[in-house]
Amino acid sequence: MKIYYNPCLKERAKELRKNATFAERLLWKHLRASQLFGYQFMRQKPIDNYIVDLFCPKLDLVIEIDGITHDGKDKYDKQRESKLKELGFETIRFDGYYVIHHITETFEVISDTIKRIKRNTTP
Repeated sequence: MKIYYNPCLKERAKELRKNATFAERLLWKHLRASQLFGYQFMRQKPIDNYIVDLFCPKLDLVIEIDGITHDGKDKYDKQRESKLKELGFETIRFDGYYVIHHITETFEVISDTIKRIKRNTTP
């Protein structure tokens, strides 16, 4: 599936990759190079009019890590998640503090989600 994105977001996505939060870098360290079940993840991927933190194109899976920049943006985050769902993407959302202090549990949630997606899409 070809993913539409707003080309104006390309430079902003590059900036976000350069200035990743500690939680994003920590999670990326373990997801890059297809380390989780062989699935490729991308960082700061523009999708539609949004930039998602981590994205697995083969599974249509978005992983969002909420830090202080998300404080007070609950309505926006719900609208964004609803739009991504409408486009066919599943979203997992973590608090940055949780990722840093519970990395094992974070991977368990991601692993369980991948297994469930595979189970639901495998004929």
